[in-house]
Amino acid sequence: MGDAEIIPIGTRGRPGRGTGTQPSSAARGLAGPPRRRSTPPPGEDAPTDSPDVADPSESDNPPSPEEAPQPPASDRPAASDRSQDPAQAQQTRSGQDGADPRPPTTTEERHPSAGIPVGDWLSAFQHAARELFGEEWEGQLARFLAFLRRRVTGDYVVDEYGFDAEVTQRFFMAALRPIAQKWFRIEVRGIENIPADGGALVVSNHSGTVPVDGLMTMVSIHDHAERFLRPLGADLVFRLPVVNALARKGGATLACQEDAERMLRGGELVGVWPEGFKGIGKPYAERYKLQRFGRGGFVSAALRTGVPIVPLSVVGAEEIYPLVGNVPSLARLLGVPYIPITPLFPLLGPLGLVPLPSKWLLEFGEPIRTDEFEDGAADDPMLVFNVTDQVRETIQQTLYTLLRQRESVFR
Repeated sequence: MGDAEIIPIGTRGRPGRGTGTQPSSAARGLAGPPRRRSTPPPGEDAPTDSPDVADPSESDNPPSPEEAPQPPASDRPAASDRSQDPAQAQQTRSGQDGADPRPPTTTEERHPSAGIPVGDWLSAFQHAARELFGEEWEGQLARFLAFLRRRVTGDYVVDEYGFDAEVTQRFFMAALRPIAQKWFRIEVRGIENIPADGGALVVSNHSGTVPVDGLMTMVSIHDHAERFLRPLGADLVFRLPVVNALARKGGATLACQEDAERMLRGGELVGVWPEGFKGIGKPYAERYKLQRFGRGGFVSAALRTGVPIVPLSVVGAEEIYPLVGNVPSLARLLGVPYIPITPLFPLLGPLGLVPLPSKWLLEFGEPIRTDEFEDGAADDPMLVFNVTDQVRETIQQTLYTLLRQRESVFR
């Protein structure tokens, strides 16, 4: 042990060759076949010693990088060799030395889509379309493309109030339907009381802090009676920039006597909520207690046009945003009827705007005929008041009945 030579790590031999005269079997497998150089490069003498044998005259201290001997320029790898893959560089050096033990292995750069047949792309597209649109995906895709073509070319119909039936049916109803069916689970009763054609006036209670009940009534009538409901909206709806255009395209118009009578004479199904903002803005403690029905303007319109009045009672909308408070000063500053405070808003921020999933019941009552009254009945204030009170009382009594039949708020 005393005669053993201590060799500092990294001062003898080459990487992968060990420090003795014979490399290990693992090193021989990694190094590949040995290279033989028959003649030395120009300007270099033939080596006298084996490269693997350490020179005893060498110092035990490793030389500094400045003092370390540099290989001749001919043995230094070129810049292109350093940028190449190690296997390619090894093959290049082997070809220069005259030895070619293995063919080169290269990697070609290609586009990600190269090599995928066009038929596979079409098959994947058809499979995705079938999963999205069903087995009739080709027809639906063709109809959608035809819809886009009509929109681009302007080949579509909008009535004098701005109502776009195609957009309403394809987009508005399609967007509201999952909410009505899955979230509120609306149960519709008495849909047979809606006339199949001709003018009629649907009068409903109003509640919910936000007028969601009007939208749910529209989609319910469209799906069950296959008719478009033309709601009469407050002037605030038509002062809002985006809501104004959407309401017009969805069939709404300003709640005025002239427009209501023109629609009813034209055979439209018109919807009205006489409670107005007093109905949707009442506190939760006064839920399902009808407010005053105004001065009976909707009854006058029905009497002048001779169309039936269909009372509608809606249960479930009072619970989607339970109104527990209001900020009247801020409401006056913003020009809105009220700023609602609910158990979740504004405490939870935007999350508080999600309506609670209450169970809804919609019941259409028997129509009240107006064509049996004499001409000029709309100018009789007492008659108008009596018919208005009859409609209001019918809706209130139906609300009480539905509340007794409902098992729970959320089921």
